[in-house]
Amino acid sequence: MPEGLRRQWRADRALRPAMCSPGRPEPSRAVQREFWRLIATGITSAEAALMVGVSVPVGSRWFRHAGGMPPISLAEPSGRYLTFAEREEIALLKVQGKGVREIARTLGRDPATISRELRRNAATRGGKQDYRAVVAQWKAQHAAKRPQTAKLVENPRLRQYVQERLAGHVRRPDGTIVTGPRSQPWKGLNKPRRADRRWSTAWSPEQISHRLKIDFPDDESMRISHEAIYQSLFIEGRGALKRELVTCLRTGRALRRPRERSRNKPQGHVTADVVLSERPAAAADRAVPGNWEGDLIIGTGRSAIGTLVERSSRSTILVHLPRLEGWGEQPAVKNGPALGGYGALAMNAALTASLTTLPIQLRQTLTWDRGKELSGHAQLTLETGTRVFFADPHSPWQRPTNENTNGLLRQYFPKGTDLSRWSAQDLEAVALALNNRPRKVLGWRTPAEVFAEQLCSLQQPGVASTG
Repeated sequence: MPEGLRRQWRADRALRPAMCSPGRPEPSRAVQREFWRLIATGITSAEAALMVGVSVPVGSRWFRHAGGMPPISLAEPSGRYLTFAEREEIALLKVQGKGVREIARTLGRDPATISRELRRNAATRGGKQDYRAVVAQWKAQHAAKRPQTAKLVENPRLRQYVQERLAGHVRRPDGTIVTGPRSQPWKGLNKPRRADRRWSTAWSPEQISHRLKIDFPDDESMRISHEAIYQSLFIEGRGALKRELVTCLRTGRALRRPRERSRNKPQGHVTADVVLSERPAAAADRAVPGNWEGDLIIGTGRSAIGTLVERSSRSTILVHLPRLEGWGEQPAVKNGPALGGYGALAMNAALTASLTTLPIQLRQTLTWDRGKELSGHAQLTLETGTRVFFADPHSPWQRPTNENTNGLLRQYFPKGTDLSRWSAQDLEAVALALNNRPRKVLGWRTPAEVFAEQLCSLQQPGVASTG
């Protein structure tokens, strides 16, 4: 290699920090930006990875290492910078033997830009400069990084304040420490459920951020945004706060959850023909009997009771959901049968047994929330003739009668109690008591009286029967 070129090569390398061997260069920023844009739409990291052309483990690693937050700006860079497509074009033209000026004319760039690109971002592992688009893109991305030291790293006093308010000990009024329950070591899992968690002061990052202005009104160095605290907890390698301190957050999440993902929960059993807007108008105005609302009330140990309420008469049916054989005797099997009593198959059987005791005219529709327990609704419709519709997500007011009745039932079945101990006869007795309470909305008649009138009207001569 000519000495002049060697000097230029050494000068170019002196302008950038030392680069470790990258192994296989990572995909371009354009691919990563598209990945995070897809994440923002609510899809999973595996789906986003496949859509941008990288493997599922790579997409999962991107999401996990970034704490669920985009580590790069999603705005497209200005035209001042070469894109990956332009670098691919440069590599193709160079292989064809084109000169710097001809490549520059083809791309509409200045020749000096192409010359610098070929020198600075060429692959040099083989001892000579070979221009490859992937390696050039990686080098350009690496050189463009401008990492800044996190505020919590460079300010120990601020870090101590944040950590004490986030993960400090719970104390009695006299100052003695309350240790709380003994919790398991954090294993990096996201939002552990049904397990003792460490007791801590547990101020939220937003509370800490705003309280700093009150405690240190004249010290501008004691300022930090709640977003910076979240990033220190969620993003690996920030170096300020240990990631296991996420257990001190109220949710206990180790990753930020994209907002659209929480709105797009998997609900494959809810298709366009069973949403609430497709429910007949007669069911909405309560003028016609036979339209029901349903839900579960949940107790401890995955125990539950099904509730059915008729919209017109407010008559209530309680559905017995006993635990299945094997509950508590064998460990839970992932994707195995639901032994808690309200899996899809058990739920269909219990609802079918309850609904088929009614005349077919009094079991026209059933409105449910979006729980997976009714994922077999098509089979339920075939067996009972009752059309099933699902309310919109997070819209309990679309099943107002059922929600109100569930509140009344909590007098008999409080939260935090085992509901599996009650027999079908016990539930029938509670339903009977509820149905014989006078209701203001019924003109102080009871649901049982109104329901009896509905049954009598079906038995009158001239009433068509479809049963």
